Amino acid sequence: MYVFLIAIFIASLTIAAVLASKIIQIGIFSVPAGILAYSITFACTDIIGEVYGKQAARSVVLAGFASLIMVMLLIKLAIIIPPAPFWPNQTMFATLLGSSERIIIASLAAYLLSQLADVWLFARLKQLTGGRYLWLRNNGSTIVSQLLDSTVFIVIASAGVFPLLPMIFGQWLIKLVIALADTPLVYGGVYLLRRKHKHYAAI
Repeated sequence: MYVFLIAIFIASLTIAAVLASKIIQIGIFSVPAGILAYSITFACTDIIGEVYGKQAARSVVLAGFASLIMVMLLIKLAIIIPPAPFWPNQTMFATLLGSSERIIIASLAAYLLSQLADVWLFARLKQLTGGRYLWLRNNGSTIVSQLLDSTVFIVIASAGVFPLLPMIFGQWLIKLVIALADTPLVYGGVYLLRRKHKHYAAI
């Protein structure tokens, strides 16, 4: 189950970077298509942090950061390598998957800062509540860290190009809705992991 969670985390993180090239409309807000996949990563680290502790969650975040860099480098390499003479879609491929250096820096900075903040705050809330109120630390840590993520990314990526506050608020609001919706999944994941641990302890 632990390996399965890490696999979901890495898959969600890396595909979010690819899906972000499309902007979708949710109500009155325009957000990257990868917003759902990226939000899943916070649920994964909350489950890991709850069962295995802060250090385990932090290690997963750092592994995800390395994976994200690797994916971005491989995409850049695939764009740079000359296409086969008979393949006509190089421009479309580069437009779809290519990101500016500014977007890449914004993505990496926002990811690392927000995920580490989420892990730290989740652990701190767990300490303050004596291990009770999983829903509080799950949502509380995500609310703060997702605001940090949206703010850092939008400021670095869009300062001087688009109005910042509407974009930050729109992305953050959608992420909050997803965070509230995934709370039952966090409870379910924690329950399954703890049950599995008890099973192995009994063997």
